[in-house]
Amino acid sequence: MADIEAKWAEFENMCRNCRECGLRDGAANVVIYRGAKEAPLMIVGEAPGAEEDAAGKPFVGRSGRLLQSLIDAYGFDGSDYHICNICKCRPPENRRPEPSEIAACKRNLAMQFMLVRPKVILLCGSTAYEGFFGTKPVMKDVRGKFIEKNGYLIMTTYHPAFALRNPANKMPIYEDMGKVRAKLEELGLIEKNKGINA
Repeated sequence: MADIEAKWAEFENMCRNCRECGLRDGAANVVIYRGAKEAPLMIVGEAPGAEEDAAGKPFVGRSGRLLQSLIDAYGFDGSDYHICNICKCRPPENRRPEPSEIAACKRNLAMQFMLVRPKVILLCGSTAYEGFFGTKPVMKDVRGKFIEKNGYLIMTTYHPAFALRNPANKMPIYEDMGKVRAKLEELGLIEKNKGINA
């Protein structure tokens, strides 16, 4: 356990001292994660917004509250998930991260995967997909389906911010979270009959 804590301390220090791109200069905080340090589920967004930058934690604004309501509705425990972003620093004016900025943060993200050791990954939005797979997706073609890569089971869903702008898309995210829950139960990684499935 002490070894894990030491590795996390080293990783967080590395993230906070990173200057691989220019985003750190305009950011108040480096936004690394919230949730469990080791978890079967990793939820990945694109980059911190203003509220996340101020708090130093991902998904704490309006879209974060929607995401958390879905997590809670399906009865996930705090030990079941780890939430982070493709980029650790807020882009100016909440713009989409540039491909060079995504590439600059890839080393940090790869180390984060090794520390968290998830089995299932939920990518929120096209930027998260692009950061992981290297190509920009047509969301309607990729969302809600599991892809196996490097031993991970990866699903892409709409970003909660997109659902807030287009309320009809709240239901697909809700359905996708249910598929994630069912997959984790099927793999024996979380307890059955909790939350909405009880």
